[in-house]
Amino acid sequence: MRKCFFTVMALLVCGLTQAQIEVLTEAQVTAASGDHNPLWLNANKYGLSSLDKTNGYVRAGAFRSIDNDSSRRWAWGAGLDLAVAGGFTSTFVVHQAYGELRWLKGLLTVGSKEQPMELKNQELSSGSQTFGINARPVPTVRLSLPDYWVVPYTRQWLAVKGHVAYGMTTDDGWQKDFTRQQSRYTEHALYHSKAGYLRIGPKNITVEFGLEMACQFGGTLHVFDGPQETVINADKGLGAFFHALVPGGNDATDGDWHNAEGNHLGSWVARVNFDYPKWNLGVYADHFFEDNSSMLHVSYAGWGKGDEAWVRKDNRYFLHDFKDWMLGAELKLKENPWLNDIVVEYLYTKYQGGPIYHDHTAAINEHLCGRDHFYNHGLYTGWQHWGMVMGNPLYLSPLYNEDHTIYVLNNRFVAWHFGFSGDPLARLHYRLLATWQRGYGTYDNLYPDPRENFSLLAEASYQFPRQWAVKAAFGLDTGEIYGKNVGLQLTVTKTGFLQLKKK
Repeated sequence: MRKCFFTVMALLVCGLTQAQIEVLTEAQVTAASGDHNPLWLNANKYGLSSLDKTNGYVRAGAFRSIDNDSSRRWAWGAGLDLAVAGGFTSTFVVHQAYGELRWLKGLLTVGSKEQPMELKNQELSSGSQTFGINARPVPTVRLSLPDYWVVPYTRQWLAVKGHVAYGMTTDDGWQKDFTRQQSRYTEHALYHSKAGYLRIGPKNITVEFGLEMACQFGGTLHVFDGPQETVINADKGLGAFFHALVPGGNDATDGDWHNAEGNHLGSWVARVNFDYPKWNLGVYADHFFEDNSSMLHVSYAGWGKGDEAWVRKDNRYFLHDFKDWMLGAELKLKENPWLNDIVVEYLYTKYQGGPIYHDHTAAINEHLCGRDHFYNHGLYTGWQHWGMVMGNPLYLSPLYNEDHTIYVLNNRFVAWHFGFSGDPLARLHYRLLATWQRGYGTYDNLYPDPRENFSLLAEASYQFPRQWAVKAAFGLDTGEIYGKNVGLQLTVTKTGFLQLKKK
């Protein structure tokens, strides 16, 4: 992170001789009553938020957009975004620090940068299940095709985009402090992500498909069995990097039942778009998975017995149901400023490959791979960064845990989510979020009774002259998942541009 910081500073300083620099200053304060800061006052803010009932920050950033060189074959950009916070997991936050270089359509990004969700509304969706906007950005080296590239000789009917990245998480100190080094935590865990998307159709009806995958691997793992601590130095060599890219290998504790090395997860995503002069409708799906039982819905079950217990003997498979989905629809009304965007989402995560997990043995050759345990892992601290899940915030983030374990305590739930936005005046924008959720805990720790929760956000922002903006938000939770919370949040933002030219 320190090297990345100085690299970005050098790029910004060099670019000041001939560049347009966007400058951001922002202050935010939140006051709440109840158990926590309400869900939609802290979630989906790229981790620049807090669960504390009283919190705030002062933020300053400088950015050189890569769009400054949009007419060139090559382009470069950089950004530095810092905050000093109160009531957060850290007082000084390096929120973004990155440099990037584009050649034709390809983009290389080095550092931590906010990356938007794909195929979903950034403002109104509850969040993607794999690559969400709920946690602090992970510093990575990322090679991407960020915009759709039309495949030649397809008459504009076929386009592709995607990315591949490697990096390292930055929350080692927080993990030690939060767990008090009494329960599982990791140090220097490595991170890998990749995604590919395909678009079909050049006109008013288009179909998009995508596969998003990620892996946590490497690092030093501190695992506890009661008070007994075991320290595991995971592989950090080239083989581990390859097995993150192409799932394979095995973890140190796998024994005879080899699994893919590290914590692998991902989503199948899709969206169908209908675009007409007065309205646009998008219907989308996000199917999360942790292994084959959710990714391919097939587990091999043809093992032998006795001395042949680990030999594939028969052409037998177990088929898992298609139950876990995030299904959504977005309607944009192009000529109705009072209500111009509507989002509806339904989430079901109770199945997770089924309630049974049984590895075949020498005596019993039946093999059922259920109980996928979304966002959790046996060795790594699961799909989280700085205590916030890196996917959809309706999975209960570890930061809520009063027992100081880094563990998602509610990953089996059903939820309905609604989002609305509009621009009733030229400078006035609003959004409303409403979410109902029924949680069941996890397969290992079921709630004695299902817990229900309702969360609400009402937010309005006004753009003043000279690029000043004020945003006020009201949030509440009621129920047994997030507690009973009511809060107010006020944000003041000033943006501007510095145009400096070489003499």
